[in-house]
Amino acid sequence: MAQKVQQHTRDQESDHPVDHDGNPGQDLKEISSIKQFLNEAKEENKRIWYLAGPAIFAFIGRYSLGAITLVFAGHLTTLELDAVSTGNLVITGLAFGIMKFLLAQSKVMITAAVAGAALVFHLFLNWLLIVQLRLGLAGAAIALNASWWFVVLGQFTYIAMGYCPGVWNGFSRLAFKNLGAFTKLSIGSAIMMCLEFWFLMILIVIAGNLKNAQIAVAAMSICMNLYGWQNMIFFGLNSAISVRVSNELGAGRPRAALFSVLVVLMSSVTLGIFFFVLIVALRNVYGVPFTNNPEVVDAVSRLAIVFAFSLFLNSIQPVLSGVAVGAGWQWLIAYVNLGCYYLIGVPLGYLLAFPLNKGIQGMWTGQLAGVGLQTAVLIFITWKTNWNYEASQASSRIKKWGGSTKLPVVNSEDCPTLKSDDLA
Repeated sequence: MAQKVQQHTRDQESDHPVDHDGNPGQDLKEISSIKQFLNEAKEENKRIWYLAGPAIFAFIGRYSLGAITLVFAGHLTTLELDAVSTGNLVITGLAFGIMKFLLAQSKVMITAAVAGAALVFHLFLNWLLIVQLRLGLAGAAIALNASWWFVVLGQFTYIAMGYCPGVWNGFSRLAFKNLGAFTKLSIGSAIMMCLEFWFLMILIVIAGNLKNAQIAVAAMSICMNLYGWQNMIFFGLNSAISVRVSNELGAGRPRAALFSVLVVLMSSVTLGIFFFVLIVALRNVYGVPFTNNPEVVDAVSRLAIVFAFSLFLNSIQPVLSGVAVGAGWQWLIAYVNLGCYYLIGVPLGYLLAFPLNKGIQGMWTGQLAGVGLQTAVLIFITWKTNWNYEASQASSRIKKWGGSTKLPVVNSEDCPTLKSDDLA
């Protein structure tokens, strides 16, 4: 029998969190030995990967929708495919929002199941519309749009059927209660993410002005493609740690929240080292599957070292961003992103690429510097945070908005069949 997660009542100091009923929250027992640390880390890993595993599958499945259409419609230009993808931005955002809601309720398997079914459905539609009916761009647009609606309706149907009874009992005017506070957090989160996305896009635009721009943009596009696939893994960890931190803080368990951050960082750093070693080992050939142009392959090869470091940092940064979302620091991180990316990363990349003639390597070094500085700042913020205070704030928000802060003892053997309240 696996041991249950041990808990104890915290000393009642003035800044210690309280639960929804005003009672001191029960927190994780203080770690006093290596054996205890390993046991607690094992249990926490099970919770994290129970959330992250299906989330990673769901993110990869959804990211694959566009890739599948690109394979079927290989004769379409990149501009045409981008036009199709842009037309699906609204429905994509809706699907992502519902997915986050389900992950917050620990309804992880349904997100993976819907993503898997959508992939099969999308493969069939592409074969039918593009290969059999030869509808070209119109077929690609219909296939992508229909597949995203499949995801949205599949997830919403699950919720509407009553499988999230603790948080969804049908439409109600209460949904508009304190909407301003939720909107503020949402806007901060959107700005935080957009600043990251736009940063990468700006670098590609600048790369278009380099010598041999076609080669430079092609090399950056290949690296961005691989960067995107890796992101799907760490978006899953991002979602998992966001849920774990918010749940633990809401339940008045600051030590458990911080321990969860430590455990997920151990996993992400391990994965980051793996990707770093993989790129360095395959530096002369990892661009070959994407192009037949030897100049592009050579340009990608010369990017290998800075790109490998980028992948390593990208294993840490999304996880820490997930911590920020779980703790409600969206606006703070938006300012951090603004400073690190646009005051440091972009100017440095431009300086190295043009005045110093470092080309594509200089441009990507600027990107690496921006992400590296952002990661360092996030680590500092996480390390210096008063987690007792954050738990008190989270409990206050739950009490204001309505909801439960109770967190029952969870047996690790039950992880495969956890209910929505088990980790809430």
